[in-house]
Amino acid sequence: MLTYPQINPTLFKIGPLQIRWYGILYIISFVIGYISLRKFLTYRDIKMDKDKYDNFLFNIMLGVIIGGRLGYVIFYNLGYYLRNPLQILAVWEGGMSFHGGAAAVILLGYFYCKKHGYSFYQLADPAMPLVSIGLGLGRIGNFINGELYGRITNVPWAMIFPNSDGNPRHPSQIYEAFLEGFLLFFISYFMLKKFKTRGLVFWSWIGLYGIFRFAVEYVREPDPQLGYILGFITMGQILSAIMIIAAIVGVISLFKK
Repeated sequence: MLTYPQINPTLFKIGPLQIRWYGILYIISFVIGYISLRKFLTYRDIKMDKDKYDNFLFNIMLGVIIGGRLGYVIFYNLGYYLRNPLQILAVWEGGMSFHGGAAAVILLGYFYCKKHGYSFYQLADPAMPLVSIGLGLGRIGNFINGELYGRITNVPWAMIFPNSDGNPRHPSQIYEAFLEGFLLFFISYFMLKKFKTRGLVFWSWIGLYGIFRFAVEYVREPDPQLGYILGFITMGQILSAIMIIAAIVGVISLFKK
């Protein structure tokens, strides 16, 4: 068994305001995205002036934060937040849903493309590898927070997480950081450079994320307020299965065209 590294989730305080690693890692991911996306757009021969570029990234950032938070509120803990509505704003404490953030980003991205005359896939394909960076850093933030840990296990790399029941558990946040973050980044980045079919990177990313997340859910502890849906499946698996099905349909439609 490995020893869980006792990292204080709060990096520092400014009066009553807590600056937490979770929030800092999100900011780092946005900075990396801002710096890198312009280069990635060149793989699709897209040039944007600064105003359009900033506006596009602002839409993505808005979708990640608002959609991610509302997705968590709606899918995972609606009862609690109806009783404590002000806690919806406490994003720095954790509690973000990738599926909610993805839905919001796709929706805002679609309207942005319609407004500015781009094909949705023109901008979506180059953005996907950078989504993986944000996911990977976000999962590391979950690990530092000691949340979203895995199920009880006796594997040699199991850890006892703070605020858990004291049993050794899978560090499922690290599994997700590797699969959904770093591995998916390299796959999607390779596809972006090698394949020119519009939408192939986007739908491949959606499908692979769904597969990785669905698999990790087998070793990730279900959210206590939800548990298992229908006695054997988690909410994360339901949402990921929808992504896998959508990706299959999307790729088929691309090759039909």
